Amino acid sequence: MVRTAFLFVAMLGCLAGASRAWAQPKSWEYGGTGQWKESQTAPASKPVLSNPTLDRAEQMLDARRADHAHDLLLDWLKKNPVAPDRDRGLLLLAKAYFDNGDRIWCFYQCDELLDNYPDSKLYFPALELQYRVAEEFLKGYKKRFLGLPIIDMGDEAIEMLFRIQERSPGSPLAERALLRSADYYYHTFEYDLAADAYGAFVRIYPRSPEVPMARLRQAFANNAQFRGPKYDATPLLDARAQFQDVQVRYPELAEKANVRQLIEDIDGQLAAKAYYDADFYRRTFQYKAAVFLYRQLIQSYPNSRDAQLAKRQLKDMPAWALNQPPPPPPAAIPTSRPAEGP
Repeated sequence: MVRTAFLFVAMLGCLAGASRAWAQPKSWEYGGTGQWKESQTAPASKPVLSNPTLDRAEQMLDARRADHAHDLLLDWLKKNPVAPDRDRGLLLLAKAYFDNGDRIWCFYQCDELLDNYPDSKLYFPALELQYRVAEEFLKGYKKRFLGLPIIDMGDEAIEMLFRIQERSPGSPLAERALLRSADYYYHTFEYDLAADAYGAFVRIYPRSPEVPMARLRQAFANNAQFRGPKYDATPLLDARAQFQDVQVRYPELAEKANVRQLIEDIDGQLAAKAYYDADFYRRTFQYKAAVFLYRQLIQSYPNSRDAQLAKRQLKDMPAWALNQPPPPPPAAIPTSRPAEGP
């Protein structure tokens, strides 16, 4: 299953009052450095165009007559390809598709508005509607095939969130989309992608109030990737460093999540991993390496069960292997990569 560009996506949440989202749009302005920011001043008002056809279509949507609104809007758009209020017609048609259950065509109609009318006051309401489409797919809404809702659209929803972020880099909407992508990966047990997405969220939005939980879930996601002593311990080491980072930065959150116990459990797994590696060298007659790892295990995790087993194994090692220099103190042994983020 192919996942694309989730590191640059953003968003979490549902839209309030989506049926009239475009009626009171937020104002955003381009900051000149690839970032959007909410405008602090009211945008220059444009004259409101009177359009009885679009007004009637909107009334139909409010009355839950999306089929009639769809037919009316489609006919008007075909007959008015260069109308000055065509952007409004496109958004209303997208809403009609949404209400009729055709989320894909809803997304595409918003795309046409976003591509052709980047200066429209309806630009961000269209993005919000696209986000709502992606959110519903991530929650389990299925695409219909032969009249039956059977096609899962989770991958396509992640693509949708990426496209939304591309159109509004640095905006709160982009922030929500990236976080929503990370949460989706986390809850669907795709922990490698979740860890990367949470890491990207922390780097891109370091001042977000969601950062503490993102850091914690990144640690959980890395911890979940460890498959046992036979396998690479890098995810476990990363998780340990990240849990320690959460302890320092957010002590209350760490206490609620019982991070101290999690770190102790990880130490136990690391001790088991060290014993497994040392025992491999012992079984393959590489006694110097075995002695070195047994001693390192005893120094790093002296209270672990595996440390006691290592002491027993050292008694049976040949004298020439025991004469080698001891390993460096535990503090000098690199145990993990530094935690990401400021």
